[in-house]
Amino acid sequence: MANSTSILEWLGFRKASGVTEAGWGHTLLVGIVSFIYFLPVLFIIFTAIKPQDLALSVPPTISPTSLFGLIPDQYVFTPTLENFGSVFSRVMTPGGSPEATGFDRFFFFFIFISSVSVLLALVIGTFAAYGFSRYPLKGNDTYLFIILTTRMLPAIVIVIPVILMFRVTGLSGSYLGITLLYTAFNLAFTIWMMKSFFDELSTDVEDAARIDGSSEAKVFLKICLPQVVAGLAATFVFGLILTWNEFLFALLLSNADTRTVPVAMNQAVSSGGRGTDWTLLASIETLFLIPVFLVTFFLQNHLLRGVTFGTVKR
Repeated sequence: MANSTSILEWLGFRKASGVTEAGWGHTLLVGIVSFIYFLPVLFIIFTAIKPQDLALSVPPTISPTSLFGLIPDQYVFTPTLENFGSVFSRVMTPGGSPEATGFDRFFFFFIFISSVSVLLALVIGTFAAYGFSRYPLKGNDTYLFIILTTRMLPAIVIVIPVILMFRVTGLSGSYLGITLLYTAFNLAFTIWMMKSFFDELSTDVEDAARIDGSSEAKVFLKICLPQVVAGLAATFVFGLILTWNEFLFALLLSNADTRTVPVAMNQAVSSGGRGTDWTLLASIETLFLIPVFLVTFFLQNHLLRGVTFGTVKR
């Protein structure tokens, strides 16, 4: 037993003894697992910077560098940024001149739509979650379940009534319509997420503030809200990811001028009936990943606290 323990320690796997820095063995293991999970993303990025004729080449080209001779030349490609330029301007018809694709507009408005819809859902949902947590109604769990069912239903089930409502109200094909729809869908998720955070807060400080004469608005804004900042960040990130990846409603409720990036991506992958342009698709996907990656990176500390909030009982 002692020999096996010493071997594990020699390999860098320290014996667990409270909160401490992991050994190099654990670090290496986590690094390998993380690299395996990151491989699909890395494959997309490498495809985006490949020449188009090498996207499906055999043998496959897997690296833009030979890593000091470790990778044979037949597996190495020369990187290019031309594919990213093709995202925004390219030849649409054989023999024609390059034309603007409108992707700059699609990216800008989709970032705007996603951010606004998630923020609106976060504001409305946080107030609602506080009410459900601190002032439960008769049948509170039933109301919460009904709210949750709006998010549990597959989009294809409710797409027909949504399309009909949008046509009657004149919102079909407008940025306002898709923003309101995303807000409504994010609202159920926001209420459930934020209610769980408010439920974990101790009410002693709130009661003391009320005894001292603080209004309910001050209790909410000055006492409760600062304690759930991590929850707000986590809910924002998850809501943004759900909105960023939505395709069906954007496909059916947008038009040529109000496409979201997933819809525009779907319509851009075919090069005039000549098959899928994989390098163009990979370039769009790479740009598509950047906004969510940046938001997650800058909110990672709050996100970590948010997803682990309440796991340790008081």
